[in-house]
Amino acid sequence: MKLLLNLKAQSFLKFWKISNRYLSVRSRHDGCLEPVKLAYATYEGTMPEQETHQNPFLIMHGLLGSKSNWNTLCKVFQQKTEPSRKVIAIDARNHGDSPHDPHFSYELLALDLKNFFENAGIEKACIMGHSMGGRTAMLFALKYPELVEKLIVVDISPVSTSSDISVMPGYLHAMNNINIPSNIPLSRARLAADLQLAESGITDKGLRAFLLTNLIQNQNGSFVWRVNIPDMLMNFDNIKRFPYEMGTVFNGPTLFIGGSSSDYIMKKDIPEIKKIFPNSEVKYIEGAGHWLHSEKPSEFLQITLEFLNGSNTS
Repeated sequence: MKLLLNLKAQSFLKFWKISNRYLSVRSRHDGCLEPVKLAYATYEGTMPEQETHQNPFLIMHGLLGSKSNWNTLCKVFQQKTEPSRKVIAIDARNHGDSPHDPHFSYELLALDLKNFFENAGIEKACIMGHSMGGRTAMLFALKYPELVEKLIVVDISPVSTSSDISVMPGYLHAMNNINIPSNIPLSRARLAADLQLAESGITDKGLRAFLLTNLIQNQNGSFVWRVNIPDMLMNFDNIKRFPYEMGTVFNGPTLFIGGSSSDYIMKKDIPEIKKIFPNSEVKYIEGAGHWLHSEKPSEFLQITLEFLNGSNTS
């Protein structure tokens, strides 16, 4: 699956406050899987008190991504939402700075998000998700519609699954088989890993660069992946398709954005999409693929901001 590139989120200058922290979770109940502590970054303006009266805007990355993928766009969203909103980018379980857990499914990803809302004191939010994050956001909206003001789904469908998803286990296995000596500079480690990924058959240089953003160095000098590859492989069937429960609908304002060169949102699926999300519209960005928000950022921002800043419709 093709996903967005970026580096780890950093602190902004005086116009921004970014906080990366963990939320507490409820205690585990017998027979129930436990939500994990989600890492996140918040983006606020110079007068954050102006944003306290607006529902925040939450952004969820795709498979093998992280909150830092959206760093640049989060700054723009915080500046250009009207009225101004706090923007929160979230790391999913087994990704970024969030904990690793052997259990991995859309149901658990939605449960993690529900727990995030409760612990952060969020009563309602606008939510945007790309790819895996888009399916998480869709399931969350279907389960907890009262918590979602507006929903934006980026290049993923609740109906069909792209043919690209079939190559993902191969990428995960290639990453898992990387062998890098300890105590060398990170730059050299990434060069070595890049060569090994290329030799494994991953010919797309941009994709390899994206995968390598997950390579980090431990305090003992060894190199590891910050994504939980073994458990993601073991649970891959859980994220291959959307767990739709027949008859469930979300009636809130919803925007689907697809790339015209991508097969993740097929036009033949639009009638079925509208049955699940009756108050939805589907737009395509010409010439964009699955990474439409990085390939065509201006067009992507124009479409999403028009939707966010527009009045709610029913």
